[in-house]
Amino acid sequence: VQLQASGGGLVQAGDSLRLSCVASGGTLNRYDVGWFRQAPGKEREFVATVQRTGSRSYYTNSVRGRFTISRDNAKNTIFLQMNLLKPEDTAVYYCTAGKMTVQIMAINSKYWDYWGQGTLVTVSS
Repeated sequence: VQLQASGGGLVQAGDSLRLSCVASGGTLNRYDVGWFRQAPGKEREFVATVQRTGSRSYYTNSVRGRFTISRDNAKNTIFLQMNLLKPEDTAVYYCTAGKMTVQIMAINSKYWDYWGQGTLVTVSS
């Protein structure tokens, strides 16, 4: 499965962005999907995940209530709607796909199988 992320850009604090990630070479509805991010000089960190059917999602505490992950299996696409952006949200955002035995595994990048190339989000204060 190949993943192609897009939608990043330069915005001001308080603005919104929607990231997209299109999958090819496989059927996305077979996989759990998620987003990670990596800020300059920091480790890659988990942001959000949604199960294969889209029925359950999970977020890291710092984005809960501001970000929404969703998926359109018919279009093989994952989304991350980001509202009320903060300068600390500045990072390269990566989409990912894999099969989690339990949802808590999703917070660890080593359990994910496929990664997009990343899209840069910069939030100015």
